[in-house]
Amino acid sequence: MSSTSTLIGDRRRAALARSEAMRRHPTQRDSRPATPPPTAFYVIAVVVTVFTMLGLVMVLSATSISQFHKGNSPWRLFNRQLLWAVLGVVGLWFAMRVPTRRWRRLVTPVLLASLGMMLLPFVPGIGDRVNDASAWVAIGPLNFQPSEFLKLAVLLACAHLLATRHDQMHDPARTLFPVLGIAVVGAGLCLVQGDLGSAIVLAAIVFAMAFVAGAPMLPMMASGALGAVLALAFVASSPRREARFTAFMDIAAHKDHLSYQTYQAMIAMAQGGITGSGVGRGDNKLGEFLPLAHSDFIFAVIAEELGMIGVVAVLGGFMVLAYAGVQVALATHDRFHMLLAGGIVSWLVVQAIINVGGVTGLMPVTGLTLPFFSAGGSSLFITLTATGLLLNVARNVR
Repeated sequence: MSSTSTLIGDRRRAALARSEAMRRHPTQRDSRPATPPPTAFYVIAVVVTVFTMLGLVMVLSATSISQFHKGNSPWRLFNRQLLWAVLGVVGLWFAMRVPTRRWRRLVTPVLLASLGMMLLPFVPGIGDRVNDASAWVAIGPLNFQPSEFLKLAVLLACAHLLATRHDQMHDPARTLFPVLGIAVVGAGLCLVQGDLGSAIVLAAIVFAMAFVAGAPMLPMMASGALGAVLALAFVASSPRREARFTAFMDIAAHKDHLSYQTYQAMIAMAQGGITGSGVGRGDNKLGEFLPLAHSDFIFAVIAEELGMIGVVAVLGGFMVLAYAGVQVALATHDRFHMLLAGGIVSWLVVQAIINVGGVTGLMPVTGLTLPFFSAGGSSLFITLTATGLLLNVARNVR
């Protein structure tokens, strides 16, 4: 009888020890899930897989003929995008499998490294200027955009800070203002490069996480208003930039110059009809009708070749992805995980809205890619890696 009581006592003490360890280190619970991943995990995985595969098909469709006419291999840009997709899948796998407590340990060095990378476009010999923006780095065959890495670094840093100081959310000086400081530095570097689109996405990520964390609304609204004023001041600081930014308000009047691509994109979308012309059969991607068909304006190629059905499928896929991501954020009991999921969803949704809005003429064209679809190696790699973090959170929901 005494041995039985001793055994029961030992089990109780072991259970209490495990509970105390989980209370002190809550993120350790995600190292090995005790239950199968929830439905949201599989929904996100399926949507991202379909998006990535369809994006590769559309990049091939949008580039093969034009590359052939230039004397290059029709597979040239597709092969590059495929390579980045493979690297992105590797990044997704690591982001999904590595416990988030290890990610939190790397927050500071990753943020500092990303901020340092933002200076590379200004280094002679490796900086690359495209469409009035000095936002790219070209080292031999490698070409990437440092702001894409900065988005992920800012996301991790803000989620870590807000999760660590969750008991001080009532004090903006300890919570809201530090993350806004990170956003100001990151967005400021993007603006110096001439990349307004990335600056907007960075600000959206930070504000979304601050809102999810429960930051006071009045300071947030004041900060948001100030940010909008500064963005408009940046646009107005250059007559050329202001003209390009406001051209969407009268596309027909600027269809031969400032709104040329938007106008051609609208023609392509109109010609797509309900079912589209078929993959590879679109005409507007040829020649100079739609010069950036494979990157910023790939949504127009989707609309022309897949029609309204394809448009609804793509937009619906983003809505499903957003819904599943929000459900993951609401279901998790770990604050860092909640902020991570909310920030990633906001990132993908805001960037998709800005891209589609620019292509359809509802918003200014900012040069942002359509996540998972547009040709752009660093964008696809970081997007897939961020999705891996979202899947990491989803698979550890209790």
